[in-house]
Amino acid sequence: MENLENGTTVQPGGVGPLLRRWREARHLSQLELALEAEVSSRHISFLETGRAEPSREMILTLGNVLDVPLRERNFLLLAAGLAPIYGETGLDDPRMGRVRAAVEIILKNNEPRSAYAHDRHWDIVMANEAFIRFLTIVLGAPPPGIDPLQVTHAPRLNVLRLIFDPDSVRKVIVNWETIAKSLLNEAYRRLAWARDDALKALITEILSYPDVPERWREPDLETPRDLILPTEVKLRGTILRMFSTITTLATPNDVTLQDLYIEAFYPADAATEKLLSEEPWA
Repeated sequence: MENLENGTTVQPGGVGPLLRRWREARHLSQLELALEAEVSSRHISFLETGRAEPSREMILTLGNVLDVPLRERNFLLLAAGLAPIYGETGLDDPRMGRVRAAVEIILKNNEPRSAYAHDRHWDIVMANEAFIRFLTIVLGAPPPGIDPLQVTHAPRLNVLRLIFDPDSVRKVIVNWETIAKSLLNEAYRRLAWARDDALKALITEILSYPDVPERWREPDLETPRDLILPTEVKLRGTILRMFSTITTLATPNDVTLQDLYIEAFYPADAATEKLLSEEPWA
């Protein structure tokens, strides 16, 4: 078993079991996958059982057909004894200048509404001034390590910890169980797609917080994702009702970019919209 620096474990056994896992996850038969990849079903069978070794081109073709995340395509290549081809460039790298500028525009244009960007572990990598004001109100002090529209550095604030910690953002969320369960389900889904030890440890940690229902320790992957998840927050005696949207970057060619999510909050009713426009709540 090989432990990588990014917290993901690559287990031995070759690429065949991984290909089968992704095929079954996408609910495809060997014949259906073969037709999509324009190869024979016998070849797919041989690849999955280890009777044939895939080329780099075949792994990339199957990864594309199966819509495998870029990070996981690298692991497929590694499992086949090939070098990974997708880079993982830090958001503060000079080569990411245009991406940072695009994220800044999205976050800034959402003012005076809260918005932030996070990675695959829900670590906050950038936030707008409204979101920082919101955290300052809730936490009673400016959140450490976050400046408006600047890339944060480790140790980063984590959204799941903020939501599950009873002394943090959790204490102002009126519909906490709904929000927390939805986020936990999404974390379980991400863990199901990747052998990610860091995410597994994070899930274990947040489940250990006080008053987290015992039943949540069993993954609930069958529950469909909520189309819209209203969030009710009580600040200064007033309940604000909001919903959020998640933005991702189209056709990324870098692991970091595919793992980047931008969440922006919007008023869910006229009363909240009026309050947000009149008061610097967030």
